[in-house]
Amino acid sequence: MSPIVREVVFEEFETERIANLCGESDRHLRQVEASLGVEINYRGEQFRIVGDKRSVELAVRVVESLYNEATEHEISPDVVHLLLQEVQLDNREMEDEESAEAERSIPEVVIKTRNRIIRPRGPRQRRYMHQVVTQDLVFGIGPAGTGKSYLAVACAVDALQREEVRRLVLVRPAVEAGEKLGFLPGDMSDKIDPYLRPLYDALYEMLGFERVTKLIERNVIEVAPLAFMRGRTLSDAFIILDEAQNTTIEQMKMFLTRIGFGSTAVVTGDVTQVDLPRTTQSGLRHVTEVLRDVDGVGFTFFHSFDVVRHPLVQKIVRAYEAEHGRTDSRD
Repeated sequence: MSPIVREVVFEEFETERIANLCGESDRHLRQVEASLGVEINYRGEQFRIVGDKRSVELAVRVVESLYNEATEHEISPDVVHLLLQEVQLDNREMEDEESAEAERSIPEVVIKTRNRIIRPRGPRQRRYMHQVVTQDLVFGIGPAGTGKSYLAVACAVDALQREEVRRLVLVRPAVEAGEKLGFLPGDMSDKIDPYLRPLYDALYEMLGFERVTKLIERNVIEVAPLAFMRGRTLSDAFIILDEAQNTTIEQMKMFLTRIGFGSTAVVTGDVTQVDLPRTTQSGLRHVTEVLRDVDGVGFTFFHSFDVVRHPLVQKIVRAYEAEHGRTDSRD
């Protein structure tokens, strides 16, 4: 099949903007070339892309997205990788006509926090964020690196800034991931903080360290071990249960029945990384069967190709999935 050529011309030519798009020594363009198997050349505001039809179409979308991103912040290899992931995920979903029509009907949720703008990367993240802002109970299930917890925190911060809720409640089962941490000194927040570090990191990135610290002091952001949720009813709150694969069936039921009026609950986890005893069934795995047909409950299931971290993470997840499949077949 002979290669095709597409030209992209940007009407507004700004030297700094084009330089930001291309990167030092054109490393961003080289990154796109290596990922999609195309050749990209440019002169001024005119870009020339050569390759097979599908790859060229994807490359055009990436270059146009980079041009738009270049006005907001400095482009880094991470940004290029995320945009490449996004267009390839879109393409994967859109190859199915029925899925394409469904995805086009879902409006994109864009969140502006104090420190950055957060938008979904790919159709599955778009569906997930839409569910979070429109439904009271949402489950995000899938491997590490798919944005489940990060996007949940972003939606929680947005709800707090809009005064749609009065507080954020961060919950996590205190199950050690195969390690013995020993006695942890300090108050309850000190004891549970290590388990909630990923959520804290996201909050710090979006609101800043000082702002988060003040909100914690005022109990606007609350840290709650799952075991201490029993007997409470949480109203006008945004509740995030992270690492939910490590809940038991009884704990999951207890948590879900804590949801009060005016509250939103997001439950995230990866059913392939359960740290419970082998004889104990994961509450997250169980709840997908129990609530799958309940109106008002949203489920988004992420896959290895939805990983938006370093490209190597996606390969690692796929390798473990393949090994798990081989183990199942041998059993």
